[in-house]
Amino acid sequence: MFEGLSGRLSGILDKLTRRGALSEADVAEAMREVRRALLEADVALDVVRDFTEKVRARAVGVDVIKSVTPGQMVVKIVNDELVAMLGSDAQPIDLQAVPPVGILMVGLQGSGKTTTTAKIAKRLKEREKKKVLLASLDTRRPAAMEQLAVLGRDNGLDVLPIVAGENAIQIARRAEAAARLGGFDAVIYDTAGRVTLDDELMDEVVQVRAAIQPHEVLLVADSLTGQDAVVTARAFESRVGLTGIVLTRVDGDGRGGAALSMRAVTGKPIKLIGVGEKMDALEDFHPARIANRILGMGDIVSLVEKAAQNIDQEKALAMAERMRKGKFDLSDLRDQLKQMEKLGGLGGLMGMLPGVAKAKDQMANAGVNDKMIARQVAIINSMTPEERRNPDLLKNSRKKRIAAGSGTSAEEINKLLKMHRGMADMMKAVGQGKRGPMAGLANMFGLGGGVPDLSKMQPPAGVSPDAIAEAQKKLEQMQGGGKLPGLGSGLPGLGGFNPFRKK
Repeated sequence: MFEGLSGRLSGILDKLTRRGALSEADVAEAMREVRRALLEADVALDVVRDFTEKVRARAVGVDVIKSVTPGQMVVKIVNDELVAMLGSDAQPIDLQAVPPVGILMVGLQGSGKTTTTAKIAKRLKEREKKKVLLASLDTRRPAAMEQLAVLGRDNGLDVLPIVAGENAIQIARRAEAAARLGGFDAVIYDTAGRVTLDDELMDEVVQVRAAIQPHEVLLVADSLTGQDAVVTARAFESRVGLTGIVLTRVDGDGRGGAALSMRAVTGKPIKLIGVGEKMDALEDFHPARIANRILGMGDIVSLVEKAAQNIDQEKALAMAERMRKGKFDLSDLRDQLKQMEKLGGLGGLMGMLPGVAKAKDQMANAGVNDKMIARQVAIINSMTPEERRNPDLLKNSRKKRIAAGSGTSAEEINKLLKMHRGMADMMKAVGQGKRGPMAGLANMFGLGGGVPDLSKMQPPAGVSPDAIAEAQKKLEQMQGGGKLPGLGSGLPGLGGFNPFRKK
């Protein structure tokens, strides 16, 4: 998400940071380019106009003129205004009400409403330890109720039994009563959608809301529809009244216009974003972190949180211990590659590491991508257990067999073996306490012993002290919970790249 916009804005702001003093003409030119970039990202025109005017007014002020690094000050102003546009603070789903807390899901047909309903229930059950009841009010779309029932069954969620002949209001009231009698913490109502906005759809949703008085009314909107998603949000807010927004298919939206426009247009927070088809592919929306990603500053805190949620801690501890002892075979490398896939793949990781956004194009041109990782895993899977333990056995005849079995070439196998040797040497050096180009990064993620002090590392330009302090706090909390070592086996294949330089 935001890939195109991030590249454009980073390029525009880099020009400012390379200059010494900034004139009003310099700022005006940059703002014209920012305006064009936002419009091309499908951000609403009135939102773009308001944003650029606020940035321009602050950027030609006394603070920038007197600043030692005026270009950096402008970057900070752009970041601050992006955060304000996106909503300032993260606002998760509010469960602070008398149970069962009602959550009404609304939106157009095809936006992912039913799947998102199940995702939220699974998230509340697993993370918040809440007892959640699901109820489908969609009596119009064929098999809509069965779809929710199947999702519930496959994910261990409670779903209200289907009773033929009931209308949406009757189902809603039955769900509310069942949730109360069953001691549920929350009940999520999945309403019917339409292909387009119409009065019939709105009237039904308004009647359901009046009947059950839900605590949350969440609009599910498809980010890929861009301006149409913004129009939908405005319509639902005016007729139904929203408490928040869930954006789906964010992983496929390289523009990000819907996310940047939603809050400003409706005044309602984006609470969650869908980043994939899997049932756990749902993330909290953190405006400050999203703004950092847009400006190429990375998102260390989200990376740390994601690693804690997706990495098997016991397995990671065992892996870290093997690395410290210099034991790192091809089976270990395969495990690391799979860990990387769990963290969102190479693209997902690069987007969260500060200062790496500019290297993404270079990596893509060099063929370094998620498909490459899949090919590397296929190569290792085509080896025998003995070959994985002892790569020196891999002579030409064995390489031909492996290449045929994995659909790759001898050249790709040689590249994989070279990468493995380099990583094995690096892990051995770190385990023995030696310093090297990757030592700072390895220590940062728990391989060097203890929690690193991020304040002693030089972050890329534009990364705020608050972001560094938040990341430091998160690392220390996770070490206290015994989760930090797992990060050590979650970042393979970065070569000699070190996102932080020692001061």
